[in-house]
Amino acid sequence: MTPDAAGVLTAPPGERIDPDAFVRAAMEWHFSPDTGSPYWLERARTLDFDPRRDVKSHADLRLFPNVAAEFRDVRAQDLIPRGYGPDPDVVGVFESGGTTGAPKRVVLLRDWLDRMLAASNAGLEAHGFPRDVDWLGLVPTGPHIVGEYFRRSAATYGRHGFTIDLDPRWVKRLISQGRGPDADAYAEHLIDQAADILRSQDIGVLTITPPLLERLAQRDDLVELVNEKVRAIRWGGTQLDPDSRRLYRTELFPETVLTGNYGSTMMLGMASERPGLRDEDPCVFDALSPHVTFSVVDPQALDEVAYGERGQVVVNHVSKSFLLPNNLERDLATRFAPPDGGVGDSVADIAPVPTFEEEAVVEGVY
Repeated sequence: MTPDAAGVLTAPPGERIDPDAFVRAAMEWHFSPDTGSPYWLERARTLDFDPRRDVKSHADLRLFPNVAAEFRDVRAQDLIPRGYGPDPDVVGVFESGGTTGAPKRVVLLRDWLDRMLAASNAGLEAHGFPRDVDWLGLVPTGPHIVGEYFRRSAATYGRHGFTIDLDPRWVKRLISQGRGPDADAYAEHLIDQAADILRSQDIGVLTITPPLLERLAQRDDLVELVNEKVRAIRWGGTQLDPDSRRLYRTELFPETVLTGNYGSTMMLGMASERPGLRDEDPCVFDALSPHVTFSVVDPQALDEVAYGERGQVVVNHVSKSFLLPNNLERDLATRFAPPDGGVGDSVADIAPVPTFEEEAVVEGVY
């Protein structure tokens, strides 16, 4: 079989794909000498199985070890599949980090960006986000991937994107050093900048992290401004507790669409909040299956927990441009069934684990 002989890796966004055929095509692509990346071709030598022979289904992705920590030191160039040729359309190199450990790096290629934006924009449409309005983003910019997705979303779904320069790593350092007042002052500085933009510009969509949304909501003048101008709020980061989410939706911003994203740099994207949820429902996130899939597992045994039970999130990213299977994320979640036709799990009630990779998790403004 030639890599992606059936074209499933490049199927148009939104097209139903057999998840097992998709995984088989991905194994051919990423582990064929002519198309695979230098990193995975070399890493395959150390595996106790042959991905092209033994990984025949989505369930077989669990055969892979969790190699995410290796992405701290791998040359970015070695993550690009050779099948893209000598001049791949690289959008950028992005980093994790801001809560635990030294950063890990991923390469974002144009075809994956286009696919992720198509899915994200479809989710915005399903939630009733307004088109052709200006956006304000209180999210990390470079080197974090969320800033790139914000800019592209604002340009493709909205009109103009206004951003605040947010550095979660600095806040993490301040908190870790016991400099809580300095971290608070920095967060208030961010809100002051947002206030200036909200007052002077016609902002229709606000993208913000939960800790900063909480700070904004403590200022009556800004709550009034948001209710006057902003027609939709998209929050993203790690967690927004159910009580706060209900308060924002029913009391503070009752006429404003409020929806969330769950994502990370290492999954190279985001999962959108399921449309149609009621105020009292858990905030369920559906992955972009079969390219990005979740499993919710017992942190010690790594076996899947039952639906409705809590566990740690495992993320598989399998696409033409990138492969990172079986990555144990630093998040806890409640397991839900995926939408009809999906594979893997949906997740809700996201919260960070207390420690990850032997380091305390510090969230700060993110």
